[in-house]
Amino acid sequence: MAGTTNTLVEIARLLLQRKPQEAATIIENLYEKYQTELQLLFPREGSRRIAQAAVECSFALMREMCERENFSLFEEKRILAQGELMSTAMMLRHLQDMGKKAVIIPALDFMKTDKNAEPDLPYITSHLRPLVQTAPGDTEIYITEGYICLNAYNRVDNLRRGGSDYTASLAGVAIGAEEIQIWTDIDGLHNNDPRFVDKTAPVRRLHFDEASELAYFGAKILHPTCIQPAREHNIPVRLLDTLNPSLPGTFISLDTEKDVIKAVSAKDGIIAIKVKSNHKLVSWHFLRRVFEVFERYAVVVDMVTTSEVGISLTIDNDEKLPEIQRELEELGSISVERGLTIICVVGDMKSDNIGFEARIVEAIRTFPVRMISYGGSDYNMTVLIRESDKREVLVALSEHLFSTTKSS
Repeated sequence: MAGTTNTLVEIARLLLQRKPQEAATIIENLYEKYQTELQLLFPREGSRRIAQAAVECSFALMREMCERENFSLFEEKRILAQGELMSTAMMLRHLQDMGKKAVIIPALDFMKTDKNAEPDLPYITSHLRPLVQTAPGDTEIYITEGYICLNAYNRVDNLRRGGSDYTASLAGVAIGAEEIQIWTDIDGLHNNDPRFVDKTAPVRRLHFDEASELAYFGAKILHPTCIQPAREHNIPVRLLDTLNPSLPGTFISLDTEKDVIKAVSAKDGIIAIKVKSNHKLVSWHFLRRVFEVFERYAVVVDMVTTSEVGISLTIDNDEKLPEIQRELEELGSISVERGLTIICVVGDMKSDNIGFEARIVEAIRTFPVRMISYGGSDYNMTVLIRESDKREVLVALSEHLFSTTKSS
């Protein structure tokens, strides 16, 4: 059912723009897609009728939304939830047709966020465990929706895009799982981006922090927030390939391979901001005031480098950039550069490993570099480059760092 969430996002966008007829057309197109899949998945009429009932319920809600005069962001979240609700209902019936003892545990019965939009783990734990324990004793498979939840005000909400991995990690922690598995369409996390570099290789073992850095800086296979709950409770995470389930994938834990550079990832859409002090503030006040600006607007800073007279940093969200610029101009002169990419190189970067940073710099010696950040973590080094150089930089790093990788 790939593409469903994107379609639901488009339907909600049109309804927010007060274009119900256009939204209704897309709804009917999506409905026809589901009818086709229902016919293929359920040759038996009885099973198809049961699954069809769940699908009809979701589409009835979407059609009803088109009749509303006041469509808000709250209704948008309800529409975005429908893809997960339909897919789990269809999967349950399909598994039961295969003879599996499967049950649904609705995510909206246990998955909840607090007033800061962060997962409420005590609530999740106290509500999920009884649901698992009261399921029939012969249950083999428990199904739940990823991504959707209730918020602190008991309204349907979500964990943002990619949040199904997050759901899996939170559920694994809540029930005290031995291992959390994320199944995708590739054999684990690779040592470079296969969209840009030929013949990448899977990384078999990663430390939690290494995986977190790669996910945050662009590795699409894993949601950045997925690792945090598992790490805090020391539950290993395994990334596996649905198309080749016998392959070992990537195993993520507190243990890792020492003295090795593991992988490279890239994060696009980066904005660099350089602030040169006007000397009206002493240096320690200057740095504090700069970071207070970003705190006020809840904008995350990815990279930071400093000098005696200024600071350079990067962000990946320009929504509040005009307001940030105005406040920073009170502290000094500023410059803003767009169209940049952060390259993240991950591995055992402890300070006693001599030469790793030199190998990285040597690999990109022919490319202009805007910033380098090293030493803030024992597991990564980040480099800021032009987005137009990304492909060539990724290839150069593979050729220089991974001797068995042949790149185009």
